[in-house]
Amino acid sequence: MPDKPQSSGERHIETIMQELDPASERYRILDTAKRFKSSWVELGERLLAVSSRNLYQEWGYQSFDDYCAREIRIKKPTAQKLTLAYRYMEKEEPELLKRRNELKPLPDYRSVDLLRQAREEQTFSDEEYADLRKSVIDEERSHPTVLKRFKETAAARGGVTTNPVISLKISLAAARRLANLLSDVDNLPNGFGEQLGKLIVHLEGELASLPGREELI
Repeated sequence: MPDKPQSSGERHIETIMQELDPASERYRILDTAKRFKSSWVELGERLLAVSSRNLYQEWGYQSFDDYCAREIRIKKPTAQKLTLAYRYMEKEEPELLKRRNELKPLPDYRSVDLLRQAREEQTFSDEEYADLRKSVIDEERSHPTVLKRFKETAAARGGVTTNPVISLKISLAAARRLANLLSDVDNLPNGFGEQLGKLIVHLEGELASLPGREELI
């Protein structure tokens, strides 16, 4: 059977790889990107390291987004979902990570990111979250099916709550997400990062002081 034709992105990646030491971290990340469909967890893990350690600067890129777009050939939203989904699995589903070397495939990274959103941003109830998790992990539903269930649940909830614990959880998740998104932005106003950090600490303290703090993110 003839080999599947390479995409322009794959050819671009191979061209860069030819100029690199196969033992280098940059080479390994590119090799992982070539196998993206079957190894998104590994790519998410590596991209998280690139972002947190600013490795892209050593390789001549101005920002993490620039590196992903020009070298790895993935768009900013995809890179964000990959890194956030991996970090979520590390925190909430460590047992799933053990399946990376098994024949049984892992859930779609987009579905995992929906689980993350349900827990950290939409703050689904425990029952709603468990139902969504079941469809992703136990039933192994397709991403379109999971997305439909996610949207239906979010719409039914209306996104409005008067519960102070849930309100603080939503605010804290938004602040943490903003901090993550701004981590690669240069020339922020003086003191902005410090103020955002203080806000996160404040929200964490407020949440910890309320009844129901066992639900803290």
